[in-house]
Amino acid sequence: MKPQLDTEQYIGTVTNDNFRSDVVEGLKKTPKKLKSKYFYDKAGDELFLDIMKMPEYYLTDCELDIFKNKTKELADTILVNEEPFDLIELGAGDAMKSSYLLEHLVKQNLEFTYMPIDISGNILSVLNEKFSDRFPSLDIITLEGDYFEMLDKATSISNRRRVVLFLGGNIGNMDLDESYHFCRELKRKLNHGDLLLIGFDLKKNPHTILKAYNDPAGITSSFNLNLLIRMNRELEADFDVLNFQHYQTYDPISGACKSYLVSLTEQNVHIGNQIFRFDENELIDMEISQKFSQDDISKLARDSKFHIIDEIADSKNWFVDSIWQVL
Repeated sequence: MKPQLDTEQYIGTVTNDNFRSDVVEGLKKTPKKLKSKYFYDKAGDELFLDIMKMPEYYLTDCELDIFKNKTKELADTILVNEEPFDLIELGAGDAMKSSYLLEHLVKQNLEFTYMPIDISGNILSVLNEKFSDRFPSLDIITLEGDYFEMLDKATSISNRRRVVLFLGGNIGNMDLDESYHFCRELKRKLNHGDLLLIGFDLKKNPHTILKAYNDPAGITSSFNLNLLIRMNRELEADFDVLNFQHYQTYDPISGACKSYLVSLTEQNVHIGNQIFRFDENELIDMEISQKFSQDDISKLARDSKFHIIDEIADSKNWFVDSIWQVL
């Protein structure tokens, strides 16, 4: 018998202890490195929403094209005989794109529960309020925390078939080794027949890609620098934001698009009672946005023991949502 799920909220808190230990560990590395998942405090959420609205940031419009104009094709691929299922979205954000799929599924009167996972409690609160008003009949369970911790929580709540969404090219926020490890681990947590709908930003003209991450308005720069501001506020750090500058690179051969912060001077930064020395021109590795070829996608699915059952591209063929099934 399937469990009855009421609308409720499960919260898994990301503590300041986790934040502090990850930052300290990252700043002790050579080169120094910070985890991009900590970009998303309230200010970071707002800045990323601004990034998604930029004309240079094509990723949002490309995947929105798929979800807005090929909604039925997406839905038909993930539905199996109207069997009840859980729709689990990793890194849901404002769920702008997935809302088109949700609207289609709700109109079909299908039995499913939407479980958005995000590290930002702020964005989940906004999402829960918005969808409660827009889709009163929708069962929604918001899960705040890291992907795999909250995926375990989601799978403990229900034993129904799972359809996992991992959109926005978020797989590209890992280097290639990390993406292989991530997909293998994700497959291990799913059952035979479960589906993964995963978005890939495809390799294209390198000027197009670089402009998306090095916008003239400086919004991406502010997004990166905001992490220093968050560390000052939450970790007793004393970063002088004016002493750091955003720098962006893209390698069209490997597909690695990387963001750095450059120290503009020799300086010492305190985090609590710990001191971190920066040389002039020293880098902090902030974020990667990996781009993929079709061969890269096929190899990743095959290595992770998934079977590609469909691929749906935007009208420009710049972005693809690939639907994988657990073998």
